[in-house]
Amino acid sequence: MKSRNPWPVLPLAAGLASGLLTGCGTENGGSGADGSGIVVGMSDDVLATDPASGYDPGSWLLFNNVFQSLLSFPKGATEPRPDAAESCAFDDPEATVYRCELRDGLKFSNGDPLTSKDVKFSFDRMLKINDPDGPAIMFPMLEEVETPDEKTVVFKLNTPDATFPSKIASGAGSIVSHRAYDADGLRKDGEAVGSGPYKLDSFGDDKAEFSVNEHYKGAVETKNAGVTLTFFHGDQSALKEAVQDAEVDIAYRGLTAQDISDIEKADNGTGEIEIVEGSSAEVQHLVFNMDDPVAGKLGVRKAIAHLIDRDALIRDVYEGTATPLYSIIPAGISGHNTAFFDTYGARPSKAKAAAALQQEGITGKVKLTLWSTPSRYGPATDQELAAIAKQLNAGGLFDADVKSVAFDQYEKDIAAGKYGVYVKGWVPDYPDADNFTAPFFGKGNVLGNNYDNATITGSLIPRTAATSDRAATDKEFGRLQDIVAEEIPVLPVWQAKQYAVVRDDVYGVEYCLDASTVFRFWELNKG
Repeated sequence: MKSRNPWPVLPLAAGLASGLLTGCGTENGGSGADGSGIVVGMSDDVLATDPASGYDPGSWLLFNNVFQSLLSFPKGATEPRPDAAESCAFDDPEATVYRCELRDGLKFSNGDPLTSKDVKFSFDRMLKINDPDGPAIMFPMLEEVETPDEKTVVFKLNTPDATFPSKIASGAGSIVSHRAYDADGLRKDGEAVGSGPYKLDSFGDDKAEFSVNEHYKGAVETKNAGVTLTFFHGDQSALKEAVQDAEVDIAYRGLTAQDISDIEKADNGTGEIEIVEGSSAEVQHLVFNMDDPVAGKLGVRKAIAHLIDRDALIRDVYEGTATPLYSIIPAGISGHNTAFFDTYGARPSKAKAAAALQQEGITGKVKLTLWSTPSRYGPATDQELAAIAKQLNAGGLFDADVKSVAFDQYEKDIAAGKYGVYVKGWVPDYPDADNFTAPFFGKGNVLGNNYDNATITGSLIPRTAATSDRAATDKEFGRLQDIVAEEIPVLPVWQAKQYAVVRDDVYGVEYCLDASTVFRFWELNKG
């Protein structure tokens, strides 16, 4: 999710499991709030308030609440429904023309009307600016946006894409006002004008304040008077203390497994704090540079696949806050299989690893560096990579070490091809198998690992993208996952669970933690 630069994956700790319900709400939108505001703390920063730029979890949290898209994901759902639109559908069976009719009476938070002109402006602007840290990368298929009248928007695609509705339902589909935004440049004043359930009242270095947008007309109803988002800039200790001291109502993203354990012990059964668990499609992979003289050898990659012990990593590093992942498409997403489990099993095998190396003509220890970055993909990433290196070395087949580099340099070095094996996390833009496959393969893929497979890029991805019945793509996605398990350009490691720490008088958080990755301010309320 989203994901020129993949989002940080921050699993926390096992706690109180909560069910995820399908969405409901009022057709007319508006506020059902009669209580005080909610204070949410998180360790992530919001890097942008302009949806043509931000492609990070904090920014998309803001976009999903301040801006409106034509479609949106109801709580607990993986299929989008109309929001700013009254209806949307493909005009053709080839999935190349997508038409939406807008609701009546749409307005931005400043009172200006929202028409099809603003929708076209938003997409044209995003593509024209083409910010390297923005979501334009998601729309190579978008040829043209037409507006036959004030309520009708027609998207014309240069290639079939049945996932287009899910893409525009994400933060990438945020609608901005043509009166309030420059067509040629980003807005950098820290303000935002959207038509979503909330309006941004202020945005500073340490907090952002949101109030209910009285002009909102869409698919949801707000259940609070407003939200204050407090930024802890990666300081997990400060976030932990803030929720324990009731300075924030909710701690979301950034606490470690140990933090959660400490909080549960300190609560000592008083019930003042609860741990809420939800589903997640966040994943983490080891990535192999196919041009590297060591990692580029299939025998080396197979040996690593035979030696990694995912269960031990989950137990010893993440304390049960994630689950082992055996394919690039995570569990809970249609099309998922267990290709790596089927091919390499769950238990490490030194004998099979040694055979893979021998077949490659390698007889001595393989010297290998695993490259990490300390916080981008979670506070335990360095510890995890050290544990993997230990697993590889334990069989006497590898001489592996770990080096950790600050994220900015890390990305530059990957682009320059300096690393043979490195870690990448991924949070989806939308909950479809396409988003766990198409960005990873072919020219310009987000992994930067020089991997290309003509069957994947020339056949499987185009065919799945053109199939409107998403359940009918399972066979093709299964074949794609099998190819990846055979060639191992990436090695899936784990799939995260989502957690939030909540004060006892706050409700609705369970509706904010699902595979869509949308944190829904409007579902939060105080008792």
